[in-house]
Amino acid sequence: MTSGTDATDRWKRAIIAGMVFRSVAAYAPQGVLAFSLGLVGEVFTGRFDFAVCTDRPGPLRTDLGLDIRVDAGLDRLATADLVLALPGGRFREPPPPSAVAALRAAHARGAIVAGHCVGAYALAGAGLLDGRRATTHWRFAADFAARFPAVRLASDVLYVDEGSVVTGAGAAAGADMCLHLIRREHGAAAANEIAREMVIPPHREGGQAQYVAAPVPDGADDGRLGAVLAWARDNLHRRLTVDGLAARALASRRTFLRRFADATGSTPHAWLLAQRLNRAEELLETTDLPVEEVARRVGFSAASILREHFSRRRGVPPRTYRRAFQRVR
Repeated sequence: MTSGTDATDRWKRAIIAGMVFRSVAAYAPQGVLAFSLGLVGEVFTGRFDFAVCTDRPGPLRTDLGLDIRVDAGLDRLATADLVLALPGGRFREPPPPSAVAALRAAHARGAIVAGHCVGAYALAGAGLLDGRRATTHWRFAADFAARFPAVRLASDVLYVDEGSVVTGAGAAAGADMCLHLIRREHGAAAANEIAREMVIPPHREGGQAQYVAAPVPDGADDGRLGAVLAWARDNLHRRLTVDGLAARALASRRTFLRRFADATGSTPHAWLLAQRLNRAEELLETTDLPVEEVARRVGFSAASILREHFSRRRGVPPRTYRRAFQRVR
């Protein structure tokens, strides 16, 4: 069983030792979701040593009924630093014994193993999620929980990081999981650069809800709330309060909190803290600014407060993070 502390300790050791993944192998079962193939290809192709592999090299049928040719077999999992289990249409069937053995062997030798959507079924079928927290697509949460009672299912989050095993929710949450892994191992600047090219949000917290009842508030204030969020991101150095943001949105405190939760699935305090830490990571990686100045620019009243929150989130203090990921232009 791997706890959140274990995951943080592993990540801390990886930063200090300069250990990051370089090669990535995506295991694609028969009936693989074409969307997921495209997603991981967009994230990793050209940036990492990336390959798609399958049980038997040759034609592979996707969920769209299209055949693609896959030249790599399961032996590719034996050398990858990061192994991805892609979702497929036959996820309710037990994974092939050869795939189970390859996934287990990859994990045992120290590779990071991850799966999003119903790709988590393959990891659970290989026993890699027993005793661990994990997630999958919310539509299949009840089925997953019934099939794998030894897994501590978190059915309402975007992704779960258990250190050497990471799982993500369905569809586009796979991008969140992949970007989280890149941010975790290669830093915020690398993840943000990829997100910009894909024209997607650079970072969503793993604990954010998979979906919200009303993703965009109804009414004429839609653009107003978006403008307030954009303004807050550009003014993190200021003292930002709920009442101040509500006034800027021309709403009462109660109405603003409701609309904020509807739109983000979070609270203003948690959202602002995440934005401040995201920006702090970027400044640590891309500038030589003293930690005290970084703290001021992202809205912390003292460097000690930044260190406290940063260490809680990343497991290492800002200066250690900077030594690992600094890419001053």
